[in-house]
Amino acid sequence: MESTSDSLTSQQSSTSLSWWGTVRAALSGKQHDYTSGPLSRAIVLLAIPMVLETVMESLFSICDIFWVSKLGSEATAAVGLTESVLTLYYAVAIGLSIGATATVARRIGEKKPEAASRAGAQAIYVGIFLGVITGVICWVAAPKILGLMGASPEVVSIGSGYTRVILSANVVILLLFLNNAIFRGAGDPALAMRALWLGNGINIVLDPCLIFGWGPFPELGLTGAAIASVTGRSVAVFYQFYHLSRGSGQLKLRGPSVLPDFPVMRRLIRVSLGGIAQMIIATSSWVVLMRIMANFGSVTLAGYTIAIRIIIFTILPSWGLTNAAATLVGQHLGAKMPDRAARSVWLTGVYNMIFLGLVMLSFFLFGHVFVRIFTTDEEVIAIGVRCLHIFSCGYLFFGWGMALTQAFNGSGDTMTPTWLNFIAFWLFQIPVAWWLAVQQEWGPSGVYWTVVCADILLTVLAAVMFLRGNWKKRVV
Repeated sequence: MESTSDSLTSQQSSTSLSWWGTVRAALSGKQHDYTSGPLSRAIVLLAIPMVLETVMESLFSICDIFWVSKLGSEATAAVGLTESVLTLYYAVAIGLSIGATATVARRIGEKKPEAASRAGAQAIYVGIFLGVITGVICWVAAPKILGLMGASPEVVSIGSGYTRVILSANVVILLLFLNNAIFRGAGDPALAMRALWLGNGINIVLDPCLIFGWGPFPELGLTGAAIASVTGRSVAVFYQFYHLSRGSGQLKLRGPSVLPDFPVMRRLIRVSLGGIAQMIIATSSWVVLMRIMANFGSVTLAGYTIAIRIIIFTILPSWGLTNAAATLVGQHLGAKMPDRAARSVWLTGVYNMIFLGLVMLSFFLFGHVFVRIFTTDEEVIAIGVRCLHIFSCGYLFFGWGMALTQAFNGSGDTMTPTWLNFIAFWLFQIPVAWWLAVQQEWGPSGVYWTVVCADILLTVLAAVMFLRGNWKKRVV
């Protein structure tokens, strides 16, 4: 018996050491060949820094609004309106990032690091061009942009400086997204994680200092929040360029690799257009749902808004996990290993389903606790909790759907998920939500259940298209 007990203890200790060894390897930034070895380890190596990257992004958003809210409702409104404009810009940034990740990952899988570096450089050129053009326009038109968004004269007066600084620094946002997408495509997610942690960490520290004039810093109010954000992101971008030029990871942007290559640039833009369309379709559908919810009064809208904030906070780590599928698909297709690419997607889907299943369980057990963090209004709490309960009923399907969508994107087939989003969100979700909520008088629950059904529909359609296997033949 003692021998058996010692053997079990030894095995458990070995497993624990192996797990912590994998975690350390994921965070170390060392290069790995993800096309060989156990797929489960490859997913963990990629997913840990990607998840931590998105967790930091969630923390940044919460800290930012925490300090700004102390300036009053007008300042908070200015930030909200500016963020709504930035949502469209984020759609472009994420769309370009999808193209960059797919292209770089494919070249890395083909064992062509110089070609991968050249593709990354072209993505950066596109980002700089778009960022500078839109930044100049936004610098001039910032007050008018707030006015067009329906801001009151008080909000325009308080928020124009914030909006001008944030929107005119579009190029920094684009480069931050693109460079991290390049790192992820190359299989260097730890560098992407560190860049975001550095930038957001600086922003979190500078926020109260520049807003309220702590210590030697001037009191700049709401504009100080914008300067803190731009400063943090700019430092992160310099950090990214330092490592890209130095060749700390798989890529080295130096010499011939940084020269403009218009054929590569055109291919990158073609792949990215589908990614941009995906994000615009998804984002606009949520805007329409918000408009439908507005029919049921401010209390309902408040409960729904709080629930959506909680949902986004929990989904971002899930998004980071499924980013691993995009990298693995791109690299395995480049290495001519399509079957292993498919297995990596199914395995990532299982992990994501387990994660979101735990989130669903937490919503049912502690939903009241989560919503109560943001409000003490019992009616608002009840509405928010019901939203969390119903939305999470589709999480197991949603976990698979995210992995499948990222697989298409990683292969460079960005148009398939674009059409799937169009069918599930615009042709199904929006009209059915309106019909159930308003025409059939289901109220907010009609919107909630429609979202669940749309997630299931998207996942089923994505699985059918994935099994057809056309994504394996995609040329990037």
